Amino acid sequence: MKAVEFIKASIEASRDLTLGLIDDMKDAPVTMPTAKGGNHPLWVLGHLAYSEANIIHHVIGGKENPLIEWKEMFGDGREPAAEESAYLPWDKVRKTFDEVRAHTLSVLSELSDEDLDKPTKNCPPGREAFFGTVGGCFVVLGLHPVMHRGQVADSRRMAGRPTLFV
Repeated sequence: MKAVEFIKASIEASRDLTLGLIDDMKDAPVTMPTAKGGNHPLWVLGHLAYSEANIIHHVIGGKENPLIEWKEMFGDGREPAAEESAYLPWDKVRKTFDEVRAHTLSVLSELSDEDLDKPTKNCPPGREAFFGTVGGCFVVLGLHPVMHRGQVADSRRMAGRPTLFV
């Protein structure tokens, strides 16, 4: 298996594992994962779409994130609001996630294993270990959804739902 194929399999598996839980929370999208708040399913979904678009377009490509207007809702360091009205509708966020992921897979399909070692155009200062190369960015794209999966699993518990294995 080539590195690009491995990365594709990883980002698809992490997507499927995480979205299996997220999609189950469509009817309770702002259920906080703890009694003290946290990242609820709608925030996680929007954050994953926003972040992935940022990595592909801005960090790797050197262009503006096409979802830059989502930064206030879903960017790093934002405290999730408990009101669903503070966000875009679930179906729009979910559809946008799928569009962002399709674009990511399209970009990945054009890369060779050698391309993975190329430097990114807009690596955040001090984050070179994660975002300094194209390959590093794609590794993050494989890990990022599963980093947030536990938060969604906790939201499901707070909603009184049984454990779901996807």
